[in-house]
Amino acid sequence: MTILNKHFKPYVYLAVPLALMAIFFFYPLFLTFKMSLFDYSHELYTPEFTGVGNYMRLFASAPFWQAAGNTLVFMLGVVPAMMVLPIVLAVLVNGKLKGMAFFRTLIYLPVVVSMVVVGLAWKWMYAKDGIINYGLSLLHIPPVDWLVNPDVALYAVMIVVVWKGLAYYMMMYLAQLQSVPKALYDAAKIDGASTLATHWHVTLPHLRPTLLLVAIISTIGSLKVFTEIYVMTGGGPIGSTRTLVYYIYEQAFENLDLGLASAAGLLLMGVLLVLSLIQIRYFQQLDDTPKPSRHQKAGTLETEAGESHHA
Repeated sequence: MTILNKHFKPYVYLAVPLALMAIFFFYPLFLTFKMSLFDYSHELYTPEFTGVGNYMRLFASAPFWQAAGNTLVFMLGVVPAMMVLPIVLAVLVNGKLKGMAFFRTLIYLPVVVSMVVVGLAWKWMYAKDGIINYGLSLLHIPPVDWLVNPDVALYAVMIVVVWKGLAYYMMMYLAQLQSVPKALYDAAKIDGASTLATHWHVTLPHLRPTLLLVAIISTIGSLKVFTEIYVMTGGGPIGSTRTLVYYIYEQAFENLDLGLASAAGLLLMGVLLVLSLIQIRYFQQLDDTPKPSRHQKAGTLETEAGESHHA
């Protein structure tokens, strides 16, 4: 009896999480797949079975490919910024300076503010007579149509997303930074390593697990961006800021084409899954590479310090 209890105990613990996943993930996923096989564009309550017809319509749709391209540009711009810039901030606020606790709180405020409020505030700042163009006028730079120019609007939204998310990822890096043994920095300082060499050989290797987490979270966030687009541009001008999630919203709730929206949602989920697996595999390969010994690291630091001194 005891053996049976030990055998089934893990399944008892997993029962509730698995039930919740079945209700809130697998069942909706099944319904989405089922809806993607029907055409709701002509009759909402009596859809016509089309099989892969909705997927064929997607691949032949110019707005879909425009949304996919916008989403790719958004991801390539936001993800590297979210991985690199918060590290710089984390290193800066990790110092023991007077008033640093207040500065950390201040810099984290954008994270806790609602995205709707942030979007409306930046929309006012981006206006033709807003504060940003006013600042440019002081520098004798002509005003920019931030949210009206199709060539600029997407990048303007990207700036807002990065600005709001910087402190969130900074706190992740900061938590990891505070676990780095101080003796490593002291050893690098004794070896005469420069600040850049110290962070390259000491800080970054310790931040590698957090880099993976940030890469995955920021990739998912950039691919499913919606609120910022909805509040600031509504997908315009002329579709230049329409992302895949906004495209899905338009098809589902404006055009009531639930089959096409479901097909696009499943494709987006597949892309997210593939990209996440690629990122995980890439960082695993980095972890599997042979790491230099302590003496090798010290020698590298000394070499770079010497090169920096001669330079």
